[in-house]
Amino acid sequence: MKKNTQITGNIGLYFVCYKLSLMGWNAMPTARNARGVDIIAYNFDCSKLISLQVKTLSERNPVPLGNTLNKIMGDYWIIVNNVTNEAKSFILYPKEVIENAHKGEKNGKISYWLQTKAYDIDKFAEAWDRIGKA
Repeated sequence: MKKNTQITGNIGLYFVCYKLSLMGWNAMPTARNARGVDIIAYNFDCSKLISLQVKTLSERNPVPLGNTLNKIMGDYWIIVNNVTNEAKSFILYPKEVIENAHKGEKNGKISYWLQTKAYDIDKFAEAWDRIGKA
């Protein structure tokens, strides 16, 4: 079933909040459609705070990063793909997103993508231990 992009994004956002909550984090989505990170999470006594950017895909596709890499922010990047069937997550640091970004140019316009082969690898797959328990 094809879902619209907002519903697809919500699936990934709340999936990540669910996973973080299981790890002991108090995870909260930020304002939708605002620039910045998608989730703020903190531990029980607020001594640790993390911010996450979430990219959700309905299938196993490349991740669009926009026309600049200056918007890559947060402590972690979580890519959730195949959400319409069986969601699979990939946990990366922002520097890994930037290092693995593919630059494309079409009709004089530049765009950046994270190709599937750059993120769908064992090192990142279901690597929630990269974040760790709260």
